[in-house]
Amino acid sequence: MKKMYFICNLHSGRASVGTHLAMIIDRFTAAGLEVTVHPTQERGDAIKCAKNVCNCKDYDLLVCSGGDGTLNEVICGCMQSQAQLPIGYIPFGSTNDFARGLGIPQTPEDAVDCIIHGVPMQCDIGKFNHKFFTYIAAFGAFTEISYQTSQQFKNVLGHAAYILNAISKLPKIRPCKMRIEYDGNVIEDEFLYGMVTNSSSVAKFLSLSEVRWDDGLFEVTLIRKPSNLTEVHQLIAAFSKIQIGLAKQYLHYFRASSIRFTALDNEPVSWTIDGEYGGSEKINHIDNVQQAVTFWVDPDKQKSPEDNSETGFAVVIPEPKKT
Repeated sequence: MKKMYFICNLHSGRASVGTHLAMIIDRFTAAGLEVTVHPTQERGDAIKCAKNVCNCKDYDLLVCSGGDGTLNEVICGCMQSQAQLPIGYIPFGSTNDFARGLGIPQTPEDAVDCIIHGVPMQCDIGKFNHKFFTYIAAFGAFTEISYQTSQQFKNVLGHAAYILNAISKLPKIRPCKMRIEYDGNVIEDEFLYGMVTNSSSVAKFLSLSEVRWDDGLFEVTLIRKPSNLTEVHQLIAAFSKIQIGLAKQYLHYFRASSIRFTALDNEPVSWTIDGEYGGSEKINHIDNVQQAVTFWVDPDKQKSPEDNSETGFAVVIPEPKKT
């Protein structure tokens, strides 16, 4: 009998993991798995737990349930371990961008079946200085939105909570003057926001074209500072109406495997990693660790940017130049 270790966050999303716990354990047991359950006790608990499980080599599969933050901790633990286990994910968060794009079902029953009957897929992981992230590292205007938006607000409104909170803060944003270096290129400007992602959408708000989760490349999206009050109002209108045509002139995007961000102002810039506070430094290095972990996925459920066309900006990222 194969052995499975199950890490669950009972407080993620609408705190509904507990109501499905018996069903989840029953389905895995019926599929012939011996299940060990560990409810997370505090922030960082899933990191230590995942690292220990991978290193002990007593288990065949590591499964976690919760939101993006829980998944991030499990990934961090795996990346810090000496060995790797295939990962199953049962999403219970407010947005679940990464799971949605990767082809992991959103309902608990289907997510469990995906782990039992799905296929393995190797996936890139981001390295942010000495930390790791699953699908996004971001700075600037909306950096604080994800971890300062209350859990109750996110539970009620889901991804709309992020959008409403972001729009309310636009007029008060102080831009970040940054130097961004990648593949021999240098960009220097003032940006309201910048993100490095491995996801086809972010909070169902920005959808990116032709994303691959195992190609060793990140998608980098930057929103530059408007030059006058009229442009500020145009950008607010773009966010409010979700119209890419209004916002395209403020966007800069590219693909890269390694990026160096240098803050040119006197103060360091705060970052968020997978929706949690990621630290504040003047110089940050982001690297793609290609095909670092394996997820169980349903390839028929993988999302394209068109799936978010009614609720998000659809950004077409040009293919990298061939040398």
